[in-house]
Amino acid sequence: MTASGLAPQVSGRVSQSAFDGSTLRVVLLLDVADGAQQRFLGAYERVCDQVASTPGHIRDQLCQSLDDPSQWLITSEWESAPPFLAWVNSEEHMETVRPLRACLTDTRSLRFRVIRETGGPAAAPVAAVGPQSSPRPGGGVVRHALLHTVRPGSESEVADILAGHTLPAWRAGDTARLHRTSLFVHGNRVVRIVELRELRGDLLAGLLHVTGRPEVRAVEDALTPHLTRSRDLDDPQSARVSLTRAAMPAVHHVAPVGPVPSGTEVRRLALYHPAREGAGGELARLLSRQDELAGDDPLDPVRSATVFHRDDTVVRVVEVAGDPEAAPGPVLGLRDPADATELADLLDGEALGVDGLALDEDGLLRLLAHARMRLVADLVERRS
Repeated sequence: MTASGLAPQVSGRVSQSAFDGSTLRVVLLLDVADGAQQRFLGAYERVCDQVASTPGHIRDQLCQSLDDPSQWLITSEWESAPPFLAWVNSEEHMETVRPLRACLTDTRSLRFRVIRETGGPAAAPVAAVGPQSSPRPGGGVVRHALLHTVRPGSESEVADILAGHTLPAWRAGDTARLHRTSLFVHGNRVVRIVELRELRGDLLAGLLHVTGRPEVRAVEDALTPHLTRSRDLDDPQSARVSLTRAAMPAVHHVAPVGPVPSGTEVRRLALYHPAREGAGGELARLLSRQDELAGDDPLDPVRSATVFHRDDTVVRVVEVAGDPEAAPGPVLGLRDPADATELADLLDGEALGVDGLALDEDGLLRLLAHARMRLVADLVERRS
């Protein structure tokens, strides 16, 4: 086991993991508005004071361009990805950086795993695993999920709205290409799984661009009155905050292996896993570890799996070959029966509507029925 709680990566199918023990380097490229540099520096100092006590944070650096004084660079170092993701998507972070963003005309955020440090005593590999030769199989797909809560009683109307979703055709010059989106509902929770290609700039900028396309914007505008949180997508700051609040980053992805047997249907499922208070991170690790244990087994019914996590909510999206009910354990991410007990301890059974989790097959089928989200729409890109 690694210090992150995952077993060593033995499968070439693992193309993305926030749990590999790697140090994380975050790079922010900023353009500061004319006349706002002193306000920017003051806001940066306040952010530094706040983030210094955040678990997992190591250090920051602030740099100014030699050639253009309006261009700045902030780098931050984190012990690993999970604490950074928890911080950057928190309400506390959004409030802390609000004065800083008011000084900017443009921003770009990039995130990197630290593989090697050179010079001095640390001139050796520092990542728990080596570089990934194919970090995003399948043409550079970036996966993300957005979670919204809708007002009780509006679930049917919201489902009808989502069912009318269409994807925009890709155009030359787009900063992101919406390759696929899958829309799921579970009670009054709505999850939109987004797959982007040819992303230019950071993920948030790409999502803002996609949301602004007329085909997507029409659905978002129809959805807005039903959300428990107000938003104004005409206001760039409100739109940014809304997407940040809804963000469920992909923390682990296992890519498909081998061809699908002829005549076998492959279905996309989303499993909703509410965790007990404070247990979301451990639940995401457990499910990620289970998917990794599948290794390169061509007989495993789960062809691919992505774990999305935010706070105490985990959503796992899987592509399943055949009938999901024929293999409830793997579909739920439980290939090792010993981990079923741990899953029962981490899940909020009351929120899921399950009183007590039996470990037999009937219990797993019951859990699958309660965790499975209803697929409203699954759309793949069209070309103009």
